[in-house]
Amino acid sequence: MSLPDFQLLRPRSLDEALTLLSRHVPNIQIIAGGTDLIPSLRQGLFTPEYVLDLRGLEELRGIRGLPGQGVEIGALTTLSAIEDSEFIRRHYPVLHEAAITVASPILRNMGTLGGNLCLDTRCLWYNQSLSWRKSCGFCLKKDGDLCHVAPGGTRCWAVFSGDTAPALLCLDAELEIAGANGVRRIPLRDFYTNIGDARLKLAKDELLTRIFLPESRAGWRGAYSKLRIRGSIDYPLAGVAVALKLRNGSSQRNGDREVEDARVAITAVNPAPLLVSGVEEALAGRVVDESAANAVGELAARTAKPLTTSALTPEYRREMVRVFAKRAVLAAAGN
Repeated sequence: MSLPDFQLLRPRSLDEALTLLSRHVPNIQIIAGGTDLIPSLRQGLFTPEYVLDLRGLEELRGIRGLPGQGVEIGALTTLSAIEDSEFIRRHYPVLHEAAITVASPILRNMGTLGGNLCLDTRCLWYNQSLSWRKSCGFCLKKDGDLCHVAPGGTRCWAVFSGDTAPALLCLDAELEIAGANGVRRIPLRDFYTNIGDARLKLAKDELLTRIFLPESRAGWRGAYSKLRIRGSIDYPLAGVAVALKLRNGSSQRNGDREVEDARVAITAVNPAPLLVSGVEEALAGRVVDESAANAVGELAARTAKPLTTSALTPEYRREMVRVFAKRAVLAAAGN
């Protein structure tokens, strides 16, 4: 599967990138690390006339503390930079836990945080070669009018499979988005549509430029659990992120401290990463034990809506969401 012909554009500033993007919409694709786009180009999922290479935009790299506000992370910051950051590991451990599970060390050296948040949704019927998709009559997400996952439906159920998004949802992250009409800032939870073939609230002439983590989430304990076939490389088939704020007390054991606040988010089982409702009420004021963790697992499983978008059955993936949520809650609490 060879790459299609395209013209590569290499801007040296954000303003130049936005000008080129606006000029060539809709016949343009954006490349940051390329770990997701290049395989899709080879599969014929995209055939752009232009590819906009953002790697020269140094202004969109790096992790910077904002006194009294939190931290700013450039969208082109690599996942390995997140992994290697002692600041992120100490203050926002759920993001560190999620980043180190992405793909492999080589791919984390290339892949970016912004790219991971903007991943294309995936499906057993979509992420195939052109000849394979043609033999099936194509699908609702690309070139066809039928959803093989939910025949007769008019909605695409391809799943979002990024690992860092659920962690950032737990941290109440916000995004900076730049476009021809200026710069806007939105909560990450408002970035996704939960529709497989129109996954992002991002205009064709806009770029994700920065991610902001609030100071109020610094110091929350965190954990991330991920189901995949192989121990590395593979996308998640289910993923659960947990962030807990434990009350200060006289006990020296984390397991004896009550939960003051909590967030849980899931990925790879819905067309969008989602926060799990009811977690705060289920854990607030409680010491995390098997019973509390089980309650969160049940809430997570009810939020998950896996369909036949992967080789594993929906029933198994939903059950693993329950199991992994329980494990992640216990791990975050130090049990």
